[in-house]
This record gives sequence, structure tokens and C-alpha cells, in this order.
Amino acid sequence: MKILSIVGARPNFMKVAPLHRVFTQAGSGIQSKIVHTGQHFDEKMSEIFFNQLSLPKPDYFLGVGHGSHSEVTARILLGFEPVLHKEQPDLVIVVGDVTSTLACALVTQRNGIKLAHVEAGLRSKDRSMPEEVNRILTDQISDYLFTTERSALNNLMQENIPEDKVHFVGNCMIDSLDFYSSRTKNIEVCYEFGVLPQKYILMTMHRPSNVDSKDGLMKIYKMLKGIEDHQTKVIFPMHPRTKAKLVEFDLLNLFCDQEQLIITDPLGYIEFITLMRYARLVLTDSGGVQEESTYLNIPCLTFRKSTERPITVEVGSNLLLDELDPSTAVSKICEILNGNIKKSGIPEFWDGKAAMRILEILKHSIKS
Repeated sequence: MKILSIVGARPNFMKVAPLHRVFTQAGSGIQSKIVHTGQHFDEKMSEIFFNQLSLPKPDYFLGVGHGSHSEVTARILLGFEPVLHKEQPDLVIVVGDVTSTLACALVTQRNGIKLAHVEAGLRSKDRSMPEEVNRILTDQISDYLFTTERSALNNLMQENIPEDKVHFVGNCMIDSLDFYSSRTKNIEVCYEFGVLPQKYILMTMHRPSNVDSKDGLMKIYKMLKGIEDHQTKVIFPMHPRTKAKLVEFDLLNLFCDQEQLIITDPLGYIEFITLMRYARLVLTDSGGVQEESTYLNIPCLTFRKSTERPITVEVGSNLLLDELDPSTAVSKICEILNGNIKKSGIPEFWDGKAAMRILEILKHSIKS
């Protein structure tokens, strides 16, 4: 069986890495190839991710680059179809919810090739988010839908997806976190950033609702100013989108002048997870960070109106704040810094074996 796995943005690497690893093990009967669309591409960071996750150089790199959703989708449609014609795979695997996910899914379905969606069924119920539309449409045309939590099963049932297509397997991103656990315990990484373990906050912010306006960025700034009295350092690996908006609104120097704020370029996977592991608290608007912090039992405040990963709130350490109101955020941050921490657990099937479950389902499918 020949499988093409698609990566397009950074979160995709952590989900494809465990799949490629189990696909290429002896006796799997699977030929695994990787297609990198280049939707989000930084040569230095891409190389770091492939090296750290032990992924081979992609078999194909489409180099679609940046642009509007329509432009990127069109480039992927045109770039991926010749790859399908050449390779004639038995199955294409798309992961997550980025533009590459839906675009490659559309090409695959139109060419009559089986399609699998890893991380299927997640729903925020907010269709103003491009990712939500990507998730819904990809699930509608997939032949295999591999889910990470039980809420996804309910969502797919309500959308009339045939039950025999849906498989609850767990979370491939947690597979990576578990597999590389020993490499993300190097406490020296904290010292390299001038912080002590459990004495700093890790923050990521990149959602349009939070960073695409001057008002949103100023709310983040006021939140950070509001916790200055705690003298707690905040490490902020800055997403290119966020940096571009800070420059556009002439706010970058204002952020850089904050003494407790440590701004860095985007980090490699190992460095980022290490910093998360030893953080006192995580502030984010990212989907994947909600999952990783839950597994590591690190308190997390998520600045979103809704989350497509409700399990992280139900059993995990994640707290959803539906609006980035500085005073509310400061109050919650101070509560956590003062020791008021929500008890959490690890969700069902988040055990490092999701990719192996997917392999077994596909092998059974081949035999039948």
C-alpha cells in the first residue's frame, strides 16, 4: 500500500511524524511518502522540524508560499494534482485543519483516491474561523475519519457521517510529545532564556481575532503590563503574523520595551515543548498548545470564544476565556500564579499509540 501524507504548516509535522514512523517499520507493508505544500515555509525552521522529528526530506515540495486563502488553495490544487497522477497512491492522509488539508483533500477526492483525515470531527461551532470550514468540508469527503476525542464522534454523527468511516484512535500530536519526552526534559533550555523552572509564563498569540487589530494587540499589551508586579518573565515566541501586525500598527517597540517580556523567533519543537514543560502557566490562542499543555498538566488560559478541543477544558488544565479582556485575564493569571490551579487528567487514548491504531485499521482495510 502506498500512502502520501500531507504537511503544510508547523502543527502538521508533529502529527505526520508518528504516522510515518509506524508506516515505515518493518513488516507494515506500507510505502510512505511525504508531500510538503510549503504553505507555511521558513527554510531554517522547516529544516529544524524535519531534523528534530526524524522526518526524511519530503518526497515533494510544492512551494506554494503565502497569499490569501484563495491564492494558496489554487496553488495547492494545481501543484498537488500532478503528484497524484505520478504516484497513484492507494491513500492520501491529511491532518488538522489548515488550507493544505482541505485543498489536498479536494484534489484527492476528485481523482478517485481514498482519503483519510487525521484529527477529524473537531468543531468550534464558529464558522468565521477558516479552520472550522476546512474541518467540516474535509470530513464530508473523507473515507477514513480518525478522531482524537469523543466530542468529535458526536459531531460527526450529527453531520450524518457513516459510522463505519469513523475511528476513535487518540491523538497523534500526543504520540510525538510522548515519543520525544526524554528530549524535552533538558532544564538547561530554561537557563538559556534567563529563566528558572516554574518561574515564567509561556505565551503564543496569532489568531486574527487577537492580533489583526491595534485594539487586540493593545489588549495583549495591557494584560502583560497588568502582571508586572508579579515580576514573572513571559517568553513569547512570536508568530510571523503577529510580528507583521505589530510592525503595521507601530507597536513592536512598545512590546520590546517591556522588561519582563522575552520575545523570540519561532522555536523548534523540542525547545518549545521543553519550555512548556517547565512553565508556570501557558497563555495561548492555539489549538495544539491546548492539547500539549493538557497532557503535560500545565495550566493554560486560551483566549478564544470557543474551542474545537473541549476535552482539554473538561478533563484538562485548560480554561477558556471568551474575550481577551485585560482585567479578567490579569485576575485569572494572578489566581494561577498564587497557586489556584485546576486539577486535570489525561484524556482517553492520549497514550502515544494513536498512530499504531491507525496503522492497524489500515492494515485490516487492506486485507479486507
